[in-house]
Amino acid sequence: MDVIIIIQARMGSSRLPGKVLMPLGNSVVLDYVIARCQQIPKIKEVIIATSTLTQDDPIEEWCQQNGVICFRGSEDDVLSRYYECSKQYQPDYVIRVTADCPFVDYHLAEDIINKMESQPTDIMDLEGELPRGLVVEMVSYNALRYMFQHGKEDRHREHVTYYAKEEKHINEFKRTLYTIPDNMQHPHLRITLDTEEDYELCKSIANHFKGDLLVSSANVVAYLLENPEIAQINAHIEQKPVV
Repeated sequence: MDVIIIIQARMGSSRLPGKVLMPLGNSVVLDYVIARCQQIPKIKEVIIATSTLTQDDPIEEWCQQNGVICFRGSEDDVLSRYYECSKQYQPDYVIRVTADCPFVDYHLAEDIINKMESQPTDIMDLEGELPRGLVVEMVSYNALRYMFQHGKEDRHREHVTYYAKEEKHINEFKRTLYTIPDNMQHPHLRITLDTEEDYELCKSIANHFKGDLLVSSANVVAYLLENPEIAQINAHIEQKPVV
């Protein structure tokens, strides 16, 4: 089973510009995301997918300096960016990761791949709620192509897999269900990077674990549960709604 990971990344952000290349631990945010994705077994390629805008040139430059594959496509039509990138590899499955999640759960990703291998379908659905910033999404290449062909609304193009999540389209795909372990079901925690408060929290985590790029997500969650004053740093931040 051929599986690739595509990490969407851009320098533009209304609340925290340049966030994916901001310093974190002994490196930068993007290095955390890539290093963790590279730990996932059975992955054929890990690819950064950014836009063709000049402002995203530093991402491509960083990739070149660090031996990471970089694909460039549409800024706003992220679904197109994913599909055009994956089309070059013709994989069986694509895992979607966002570059503003420096502590993405690579152990979860391994479990999801193993389950999809034993129960192959179009999409892996997760039962339960993770902290924001840890999740990965796994879809078949055929399902991604179908979403690219049929998802016409702006929300479908911006959020890649949103078409398949809408109730009226659910039955258009075959699905496998993965239940999130109880120790990881803490949706009140926010471990993503979209604001200065998020950045302060991520720096606290990175510093506590001494810049360990591969600290397990379970240990990160445990640290925040044991130190609620750290978790409170960004607890008031509201996620932008899908429109």
